[in-house]
Amino acid sequence: MPDWAAILADLDVAGETPRPVSGGDISAAWRVGDIFLKTGPASSFDMFSAEAEGLTELAATGTIKVPAVVACNRVTGTAFIATEWLDFGRATRETEARLGRRLARLHQVTRDRFGWHRDNTIGLTPQHNDWSDDWVAFFQEQRLGFQLELAANNGFTGGLQEHGARLLKRLPVFFEGYAPRPALLHGDLWGGNWGSCAGEPVIFDPAVYYGDPESDLAMTRLFGGFGPAFYEAYAELIPPASGSHDRSALYQLYHVLNHLNLFGSAYLGRAQELMGRLL
Repeated sequence: MPDWAAILADLDVAGETPRPVSGGDISAAWRVGDIFLKTGPASSFDMFSAEAEGLTELAATGTIKVPAVVACNRVTGTAFIATEWLDFGRATRETEARLGRRLARLHQVTRDRFGWHRDNTIGLTPQHNDWSDDWVAFFQEQRLGFQLELAANNGFTGGLQEHGARLLKRLPVFFEGYAPRPALLHGDLWGGNWGSCAGEPVIFDPAVYYGDPESDLAMTRLFGGFGPAFYEAYAELIPPASGSHDRSALYQLYHVLNHLNLFGSAYLGRAQELMGRLL
């Protein structure tokens, strides 16, 4: 159990009563006054710290709203990240259109290399972000290759690894005539990581890095939660490029393999189906 006296003192909200809330699939989640708080063991500090830095980097672009970071610390065996409390409501078609436009503007924030200045996590899985000038090599080594290695260590061998090895060799084929720019990405943009606050779209729980913008869009299509207005508004600013449908399956495979490694064989069939389609 967290040492609430120490945490509340650190946040300067002594006297508030923490109330458990939904939204902590990986960590425990709480409301403390006007603060949303996620807590975990002290070993969670690096994960929370990377999340806080990611939120700060997204906020600095001024393109899309994210929860403001209040604090990120480690006290008496408990790590925590505290952000502003936001009241979410029903998303309208206009909210989704705003989300599409603002995500496109976020993707227009670029750097000269792929990666990020630090590693972070995708769920509970380490996500490596070593800087690279070559997107195909970055995705091959630090995304698909790493997840396939984890899968082998978790006992998912045989056909999955054989098809994975073939796919890794074929990666350049999917990028013929397409050279993505290193855009600032949310990194884990599924339907549960955005909401509507007074009609304004808000994104949260990022796994930030600079990469191909299409990978963010691919994640939005994996589990649903985004309507036609979102995609139409995004395409007004960044129209789809040739070959994006196949690359979407490629980027979804990264997340499906991560779910396979986190949650087990329920995701094996989906991973094999995506590999089969790509090969």
